[in-house]
Amino acid sequence: DVDNNVKFNSTLFRPILPEESQVNPGRYGAELAYWLCNELAKIGVFTSYPNYEDWGWFIEYTTADGEEFWLCCGNIEGSQDEWLCFLKPLGRKLFGRNKASIDKAKPVVEGVKQILENTARIKDIEWWHEE
Repeated sequence: DVDNNVKFNSTLFRPILPEESQVNPGRYGAELAYWLCNELAKIGVFTSYPNYEDWGWFIEYTTADGEEFWLCCGNIEGSQDEWLCFLKPLGRKLFGRNKASIDKAKPVVEGVKQILENTARIKDIEWWHEE
């Protein structure tokens, strides 16, 4: 199975804007999402521009077959240096049914692995698979 969750430490993505400018207090990830979007594009993996939910940020990845995934990014609660990203398949039918297999998103997962591993200021990278 393809790993679809990653946790890591880095000071690179600390919020630039003050707390009152954040989507929700204590919820960060805009800097990480924009950085990932840019870095993935540099290696030929194209996503949407970042968007936000109340829990954090995401970029959308769509396969050639039209299957959609969110690459969700955010801080681990209470921290500005610990980060979590996970891949969420979106359903193609009403009520989110008929979700694509995580295996279809291998290019974005492999891209994120490559980017994180090749960035010196990112440490303690831990990957795992979750259904």
